[in-house]
Amino acid sequence: MLAKVTRRRCALSGAVGLALLGAGLPTVAADDSGPDLSRFYRQKISWSKCVGMETPADLQCGKVTVPLDYSRPRAGTLDLALARYRATAKHKRGSVVLNFGGPGGAGVPGLAAGGDDFMGLTDEYDVVSFDPRGVGRSSPVSCGDGTDEALAATDEEAALDRDPRTVLGRLRKAAAQCAEHSGPVLPHIGTVNVSRDLDVIRQALGDKKLNYLGFSYGTRLGAVYAAQFPKKVGRLVLDGVDTLTEPVSEQGVAGAAGQQTALEDFVDWCVKDIACPFGTDARGAREQVVRLVASLDEDPVPTGVGPAFTGQDLVGAISQALYSQELWPSLERALAELVEQGDTTGVLGFAGGGSFPFFRGSDSPTGDPTNSPLTDAEDVPFDNLAAALMAVNCADDPDRPGADRITGDLARLRAAYEEASPVFGRYRLTEYLLCYGRPKGSDFIREKVRDVHTPKMLLVGTRGDPATPYRWAVETAKRLGDSAVVLDNKGEGHTGYGSSKCVHRKVDDFLLYGSLPPNGSSCGPEHDD
Repeated sequence: MLAKVTRRRCALSGAVGLALLGAGLPTVAADDSGPDLSRFYRQKISWSKCVGMETPADLQCGKVTVPLDYSRPRAGTLDLALARYRATAKHKRGSVVLNFGGPGGAGVPGLAAGGDDFMGLTDEYDVVSFDPRGVGRSSPVSCGDGTDEALAATDEEAALDRDPRTVLGRLRKAAAQCAEHSGPVLPHIGTVNVSRDLDVIRQALGDKKLNYLGFSYGTRLGAVYAAQFPKKVGRLVLDGVDTLTEPVSEQGVAGAAGQQTALEDFVDWCVKDIACPFGTDARGAREQVVRLVASLDEDPVPTGVGPAFTGQDLVGAISQALYSQELWPSLERALAELVEQGDTTGVLGFAGGGSFPFFRGSDSPTGDPTNSPLTDAEDVPFDNLAAALMAVNCADDPDRPGADRITGDLARLRAAYEEASPVFGRYRLTEYLLCYGRPKGSDFIREKVRDVHTPKMLLVGTRGDPATPYRWAVETAKRLGDSAVVLDNKGEGHTGYGSSKCVHRKVDDFLLYGSLPPNGSSCGPEHDD
């Protein structure tokens, strides 16, 4: 049975992207004064056949052990799950580590499902990914019924208008349930600590420098690593660049605007096809989408596999389909089935993926974890993706307004979100509320991730990206300083590596050969070289 949370809000990971993570301490590398971390940095990974999940025969699995709390390394540890494809070269360059985004994306099943895109890198590298702390097989967090409780509270628009303090009380209760179900890892989740884990992984792989390719939220992780461990940076690529400065409330507005632009691009394409369920006039088609969402919110459609399908469910499904232009024909068919037959099967197929640009077409995850490459239903809680998403975003966000401020700001924020997008605005407003009742997050990213002194890094921004606006690539590059080089991908969809042959080639050339495109150079739209 599909859980409402999986259908509705796994998509929150993408639009804002992202991940504000990091409740942890600032930088302490292995050779710095401070707690003794030497036993963690002396590890070697024992690679073997992956067990307990279906994976390609040539994928190997392993683990590293990291401290639960870097300030008290003797207070407990946790194991992080890793996977790799071995380099084909006899004398390899080392490893390149991938992070597929989220936050909440499990790298091991992600590499198993999307590894074909990275086989060119095995000419020189072992290609490695991992489940970050709190995710997948790395001490996964869960909220039990708390995730449903939180999302149900924020979905009730009338309740927010009538009695917002009651809604906030339900959110505080949901946060307590997350703490109860997640165990000791929850206070130590977040990008600052994941970055420190990444440095332990680097050393365990035998690499003096980290070579890294991060997508969406993974770009935030890469930027934090560059700030924490500048002398350990090798060749870093950040694709679908996250913001380092905007608070959650502003990220949501930017995300809603980006999704609205992507939706309008889809509608412009759709109305040129005779099969488009919204007719041939683009302006009228956009208005029909708004009316369809409103009508489903007022009168949800039974699905036979769980809760009735609402307008907000449809918004979540559309947001996933907009992540890749390759999915537009499938979205068109699914919307036609919904509009013309009342059949939700097609749109439900888009409704659980989150911000993971490499799960496209037949590999696109659904709301059913038993069919998803992002999770292993046997070992991972059903709500892990959504629970980790909320935990990481909140751990990284130092803003924690009280009930008075939230109540006072609600009308203004709602107007700003709805102005940014009449379709996605309400859906994205919930992100501002979901951290209520949780401890205040770290300010390390906002305050310290700037003016890094590292080798050149490649940042890829995509003009039609619905989740991480192109301007974030430019703004983050300026913030990081002279080390950042921007590649302008004039295409559609979330991130460029998996959809643009030009971006793919330029990223591989940099990682394999150190060949960096000039700052401000571009790739043409729609797969053009």
